Amino acid sequence: MKNIKFENIKYNRVDYENYKEQFLEYIHKIEYSSSFDEVITNINSINILRKKIETMRVLVEIKFSLNTKDESIKKENKYWDEMYPYFESLNIKFYQSLLNSRFKKEIIDKYGKQFYRIMECKVGVFSDSIIELLKQENKLMSEYTALLASFNMEFNGEKCNLSKMFSYASNLDEKIRRESIKLQTDFFEENEKKFDYIFDKLVKIRHDIAKKLGYESFLEVGYMRMLRTDYDEKDIEKLRKKVIAKYIPMANDLYSEQSKRIGVEKIDFYNEKIEFLDGNAKLIGDSKYIIKQGQKMYDEISDETSKFYRFLTDNNLFDIEYREGKAMGGYCTIIPDYNLPYIFANFNGTVDDIDVLTHEMGHAFQVYMSSYIDMQELVFPTLDSCEIHSMSMEFFTYPWMHLFFGKDIDKYKKYHYDSAIKFIPYGTLVDHFQHIIYKNVSLSPDDRKKIWSQLEKVYLPEKDYVDLNILNRGGYWFRQGHIFKDPFYYIDYVLAQICALQFYELMQIDYKDAWKRFLKICKVGGIYSFKEIVDIAGLENPF
Repeated sequence: MKNIKFENIKYNRVDYENYKEQFLEYIHKIEYSSSFDEVITNINSINILRKKIETMRVLVEIKFSLNTKDESIKKENKYWDEMYPYFESLNIKFYQSLLNSRFKKEIIDKYGKQFYRIMECKVGVFSDSIIELLKQENKLMSEYTALLASFNMEFNGEKCNLSKMFSYASNLDEKIRRESIKLQTDFFEENEKKFDYIFDKLVKIRHDIAKKLGYESFLEVGYMRMLRTDYDEKDIEKLRKKVIAKYIPMANDLYSEQSKRIGVEKIDFYNEKIEFLDGNAKLIGDSKYIIKQGQKMYDEISDETSKFYRFLTDNNLFDIEYREGKAMGGYCTIIPDYNLPYIFANFNGTVDDIDVLTHEMGHAFQVYMSSYIDMQELVFPTLDSCEIHSMSMEFFTYPWMHLFFGKDIDKYKKYHYDSAIKFIPYGTLVDHFQHIIYKNVSLSPDDRKKIWSQLEKVYLPEKDYVDLNILNRGGYWFRQGHIFKDPFYYIDYVLAQICALQFYELMQIDYKDAWKRFLKICKVGGIYSFKEIVDIAGLENPF
């Protein structure tokens, strides 16, 4: 892994025609190679090209997230929205050349069965006939990102984007809390038609993509896009039953306990984020303090995490401060030319900042430990496995939470553990919603909201939106970016959370052994499938 500061990585728009010519020449050489050594030489040459392309695309993705209002970056983002499907078409030709190779056994021996399965999934969901539809899909997803980022308001003496406004939901002053919740909810109601339009178009475009590829619905395409190679819809249905039987009653008990703790008859949307009458766990420092204490924490966890964290901070491989025009949310991505992890986030002065420090760092640590892998499809695992690393890191850092919360450490742990349990029904709801939506593409926007409301009654029976009109009508999911941009991703968080909770139990028995297991799955990257990685960790299969 190379030492290079993020700001020193230069962006240059790639000339597609020139790239295509070189790329196809290497594919030709792969197809006519007389030995496997020749195949490997040409795979390595193609990977150098592919990493360069993906690096340029990821740089634009990051920079657009950092400032959605920058006209020059918007221009480059539009370029990639329109051109990336053509680059992906070349990738598919690369996969096809390997899938059709007479050296199949040698390819599997070198790169593993999972790489072969991934290629089959990717080939199964692409055709040149869908390129125009993919361009439209990319454009709509960028519109959604920009729409969320357009929220900008002066509140309580400071400028707020949506991420910052969300932080006021845990303010002890009821007047401030209610006003902030109403203002951000008003934003979604005022833009309801825009959100409905974007999503309606996305659903129909994705259905058209599926039909052109020869599938009955986008459901099949969605599963293959998520690279699900060892479980299917029937397994997900089993998981739902487990969630309904086990985790919903657990979550309901926690809400009941919370209501007694804060002295209210029932938890509603205005007090949902209040965990304690004298206030939630409070951070004892600002963002600079958090980053500094993060070094102490990761120094003490292990030699590997110590070196990793210093590498990340020395090379400015994250952006955590919220500001006007910055996209919502947080993520970890890879800059392939250097196999560098990069973390994007919006610190807002709440416990969520620590979740970023642990969750996204869990992703980044896995990338760091897997940087030796020379096939970019295998550095990150499939997303269900990725989220095991991030969600488990949240628990592995528990012994160091006093560095950030001081005397409030127990408050933080209580909040965090309860949130992990409460999340599981919600995450399952999001996935169930998408299954219904993509099987019934002719539903109207109002019908979709009604379905969301009906599912809330099953998975979140305690939910009470009081007087918030759009939420009572089933519009909460507008804020859930995965529904718009990453269909069928959200159940991966549920699977991973169940695995992370198992790591938490193992930590309490033998922390060193649990960490050893965790380190083992970080090192294998994406060489194995989800169930295989769960097995390598010695965890129980969530299904």
